Parts: sequence; C-alpha cells; structure tokens
Amino acid sequence: MSTNNLAAIAQAMVAPGKGILAADESTGTIGKRFDGIQVENIEENRRAYRDMLFATKGLGEHISGVILYDETLRQKAADGTPFVDVLNKAGVLLGIKVDAGAKPLAFCPGETVTEGLDNLPKRCAEYVNLGARFAKWRAVIDIGRDIPTSTSIAANAHALARYAAICQEAGLVPIVEPEVLMDGDHDIDRCEEVTEWTLNAVYEALYLHRVVLEHSVLKPSMVISGKKCPKQAPVDEVAARTVRTLKRTVPAAVAGIVFLSGGQSDEVATAHLNSMNVQFKGNLPWPLSFSYGRALQQPSLKAWKGQAANVPAAQAALAHRSKMNGLAALGRYSADLERKG
Repeated sequence: MSTNNLAAIAQAMVAPGKGILAADESTGTIGKRFDGIQVENIEENRRAYRDMLFATKGLGEHISGVILYDETLRQKAADGTPFVDVLNKAGVLLGIKVDAGAKPLAFCPGETVTEGLDNLPKRCAEYVNLGARFAKWRAVIDIGRDIPTSTSIAANAHALARYAAICQEAGLVPIVEPEVLMDGDHDIDRCEEVTEWTLNAVYEALYLHRVVLEHSVLKPSMVISGKKCPKQAPVDEVAARTVRTLKRTVPAAVAGIVFLSGGQSDEVATAHLNSMNVQFKGNLPWPLSFSYGRALQQPSLKAWKGQAANVPAAQAALAHRSKMNGLAALGRYSADLERKG
C-alpha cells in the first residue's frame, strides 16, 4: 500500500464530525458486558450483537471507522453478508485490534506491558487482505503507590512504537493508544503529570522506530481525576488540562487525536470532548475526536438485551450517541440536543 493511501486513510479516520466506534472487545470482555444484560457469551450472540451495531441506519454519518476483534472481522451478518462488506457499504473503515492484552511486567508489581508482537507482520498482512485499513494497540499505565515506574512507561512506549512501525510497513494506519487509567484516588494534577510523562516517552519511541506521524492517529486518555478521588475536576478543567498536555507532547504532524472514554459515563465523555473543541477551536494542529467503546455502546447494549425485537431501539440509541459525539467533535454539542434525542 502506498504512503499516499496511508495518509488518506488517517485523514478519513478523523474527518470533521466523525469518530471511531471501538467494538474490539475480547471474548472475555464482551462476556462481562453480556453478564450485565443476562445474555450468554456464545459466538452467535456476539455475532448478533455486532450485527445489530453495524446495521444501524446511517452509521457512516458520524462514524468514520470501527475497530474489530479478530473473530468479528471474520463473521457475517444474519443474511450471510460479511461484516467487511456491511461496513464498506456504509462508508466505514475497518480497523483491527492486534495486541494480545496487558500482561504482568517482570519485577514491576502492579504494572503491565502489552504483548502481541510475535508474528505481528504476518498477522497484519492477513488483516490487510481481509479488508482492514487501520489497527489498534492499547498500552495500560496505572497510577498508584510508587507507580507508574520508568520501567513500565519505557516498556510500553517501546512496544507501541514497534507495533506502529510494523503496521505502517504492512499497509495499516496505527492507532497508538497509551491509556493512563482513571482508576484510583489520584487527583487531576497527578494524572496530568503521568500523562505528560507517558506521551513524551511514546513519541520519543515512535521517532526512534521511524514511524511516520502523518500516517498515525493517537488515542489517549483524558487528563481527569481518579474515580475514587474525592474532588472531581469540572468539565472545562478536564478539557483545558487535557489540551495543554497534548500541546506539550504531541507533534503537529500527527493526523489526529481520538480520545478513549476510559470508564467515563457516555454523556460526560461527550461533554469533555465538546468543551475541548469549544475552548480551542481553530487553535490546534490536529482534530480532536472520539474512539469510544462503552460510551457509545452502553445505551445500545442495555436496549438490546439479546432480543431481536429490541434491535430498532438499540440501533436508535447508537445512532443518537454517535450523533452527539459527532457534534462534540465540532464543538456543537449541548445538553438541549441530548434531551431532544
């Protein structure tokens, strides 16, 4: 694949008013989601759920791409149409999760490093042939007593950089995802410190591995108070601190930034994104958009409940959340629009 194609794909991923649907939950993770609605975690139910999401009318209006799990990339809709064709027809780019998950990091209690580099070039070539145009790799940085360590940050930055280089060589645009978890009782100051540290390390590693930044997209966490922190920072402060950190660390050449929701409620994640685009409109080198999983899917999942009769309501819920976040990516979201549905 030519570098011009990679540049065009990266730009399409962050097209104005559009973001990415993360539907790449592993079998174990989707099982936890299904437990909440009392649906059995079997392949047919996983297929039916993703079928419901991907068949949503007008999906491509506010969704530029969907990140898939390996199983999902190979599945078909109920009428036998491959999901690849369903999404292509909707004008939605296909992405693929290529990491093998976070595993314990030796000599660093409580910390992890993401694995999956073994045979990655071969897997990427196969995914390109199956229709994927971009990929995702998630690194996990936890905040706690005496962590993160420099060892954890360096190891995860190195893995992200190797992944990104391998993807680009194979013809995939890499989404680089260093997630600083919002678990814990740390305040927003500590989150900002760790996020800045992490992003600096990631971009140093990407440079050393010759990753073309114009052919990449960053998927960071927001600078936010820990879930257990007694003082939660307000929306505008989260937005301002997040953008300040990004401006200090992310090169202007990067094609775009799509935030993960990281456990935020759906409406709060939307409000944070909107505030960034309102406060800093026209004053940033890259577009700010979304790549949400739960914050897009949760209302739809609750409406679906594994029942075919609930598919229209579940699709309406996804369409609504996609539209709200598409507006937030333009700085045009409001609570009034939320209530109007």
